[in-house]
Amino acid sequence: MLIPRHLRLLLFFAAAILLSACHSKKLTVRNNVDFSPNGIPVRRGPYVMVKPDKEIAKKYSALMGIKRNEIQNGRLYSFIDEWYGTPYRFGGMDKDGVDCSGLVFLLQLQVYDQPLPRTCAQQVNVVKRKYEEELKEGDLVFFDFDGKQYSHVGVYLQNGYFVHASTRKGVMVARLHDNGIYKFFSRGGSISDATSAQAN
Repeated sequence: MLIPRHLRLLLFFAAAILLSACHSKKLTVRNNVDFSPNGIPVRRGPYVMVKPDKEIAKKYSALMGIKRNEIQNGRLYSFIDEWYGTPYRFGGMDKDGVDCSGLVFLLQLQVYDQPLPRTCAQQVNVVKRKYEEELKEGDLVFFDFDGKQYSHVGVYLQNGYFVHASTRKGVMVARLHDNGIYKFFSRGGSISDATSAQAN
């Protein structure tokens, strides 16, 4: 069957528009997957403050002794809830096991779209030191365990609480002033503006 010339032209233009639309879409899609130092794909940013789920806000406000409306960063508390209870594994970067600096690396990348070095010793070098009472949500807190300086790291939350990968209990929220841990607290601070360039 012979297709009339005007129909062939119409089909040609429709195909050209369709193909160019697909092509331009491919060019504009942002690659939102990065790779950890272990080669594991990591979802990332850009950082946008998202309201928390009501149940998550209720859970973590009760845990930290604050009002529910003080839980503002939905991405942060959803991340914590997703990883809560993950066992500790030295060098780990997934739900089978994660170490303290691996958790901090993933949290900063996925919640704040902020690349960080991988180890505690490197992470402490990109932090602008603060007094304890100046700490804000998202700041890093470091500890000296087993006589080693800056051998453990966590992320400060609110009201004296922080999240970390505990060697005994895995990923958990703990009180900075708990007797068993506060004596090892050595430094806290915010990630410096130059960190992204250094980490990349």
